[in-house]
Amino acid sequence: MHRQTTLEGGCTCGAVRYRMTSRPLFVHCCHCRWCQRESGAAFALNALIEADRVVLLQGELEIVVTPTLSGKGQKIARCPHCRVALWSNYAGSGDAVRFVRVGTLDQPDLLPPDIHIYTASKQAWVMLPPGVPAVPEYYSSKQYWPPESLARRAALKR
Repeated sequence: MHRQTTLEGGCTCGAVRYRMTSRPLFVHCCHCRWCQRESGAAFALNALIEADRVVLLQGELEIVVTPTLSGKGQKIARCPHCRVALWSNYAGSGDAVRFVRVGTLDQPDLLPPDIHIYTASKQAWVMLPPGVPAVPEYYSSKQYWPPESLARRAALKR
């Protein structure tokens, strides 16, 4: 799992800065077509973390609601100036869990993916690394998440 406990990040123009105050619950590398469209890339890399463990250090956010395949939508927190997406909240997790865009961290290399999801629609030229779980669609967190992350998620539901 990820060793460093706090990580900072921000948008491109520097107007918005944030801090993750703990390790994430889990890191997804999503290869679905929706994430490909949203990111403009072959996949999206998101660190799932409790919302209260993401502290806004500077600036204000613009929340943009966009559609999702589930039909429930997602709320994307963006810098109102440079429009960089910093994190999302998906309807399934509500406002309790943020999906922080790993690429907005100052040290994104510290959070490699714990799992590759929706690999059935990944780009053919993307090679997945050996030793990292990969599933064709979504997965059961009970099967892949470490016990500490499962306990943290259970605490959110109380």
